[in-house]
Amino acid sequence: MLGTALVTWRYLWETTPLHRGGECRGDETDLPPQLPPEAVDSRVQLAQNGCGRLFHRLFRVRIADADVEPGALVESVCRDFKRFVPSEVVDIHTSQLREHGLDVADGLLVEMPGPWNGPVKVVHRDVDCLHLVTLRGHMEAGQVQFRAREDDGLLVFEIELWACASTRLVRLLYSHLRLAKEIQLNMWVRFCLSAAAMSGGRPVDGVHISTRWLESPARVRPLSSAGKRSSGGAQGQEAPSGGGSGEPRLSRDRRRRDSR
Repeated sequence: MLGTALVTWRYLWETTPLHRGGECRGDETDLPPQLPPEAVDSRVQLAQNGCGRLFHRLFRVRIADADVEPGALVESVCRDFKRFVPSEVVDIHTSQLREHGLDVADGLLVEMPGPWNGPVKVVHRDVDCLHLVTLRGHMEAGQVQFRAREDDGLLVFEIELWACASTRLVRLLYSHLRLAKEIQLNMWVRFCLSAAAMSGGRPVDGVHISTRWLESPARVRPLSSAGKRSSGGAQGQEAPSGGGSGEPRLSRDRRRRDSR
């Protein structure tokens, strides 16, 4: 509880600009990617296993003067995930990792205040992307990706989430009281800023956040066996720049990847 109070205080006095860009209804491009069949077992908690709205959120920080390449930043996340989260309220437990850190089928347990912990497992990893799915017992049902890329001379780090509340109680806290939603926002903003610090650079224009929602995640798109959306699926998205309407824009980098 002391850690929660400390994190809340820091959040209230955070000087980094947060560009939320509004919140709006989404469309089929906001549906989560379907996982490869071999990645889904009885423990996996997909968005369609949750309740209430599907929230598609994108957190993005652009970093100037970084000392590392995108792949090196993602590797740092895989090697030392715990270093990126607010340690006052979150603890990370993993199984024995290999030299290169998190890889497919590895599990993490994210310990948080309250009655829920956050078990997840890795379903895909490549040089510039780490992709996790929630497991049973998590307060959310869905997926999250951590990505890094270069854009116009800057290092860009992104966290993209597709998730529903896992239970009606979480739905109440998330969608109506908004408590869990703000805690999640604080955690991922801190993650983005930790990524900027780890890179040796500095954030440009704060952290950009977009939130879109759908009433139901019933339909999902296929993925290729490599864990990425097939070329027939919708494209990845970026958070809008400050002052935008909240509608994410298509990412040139993700378009190139999806077309492979």
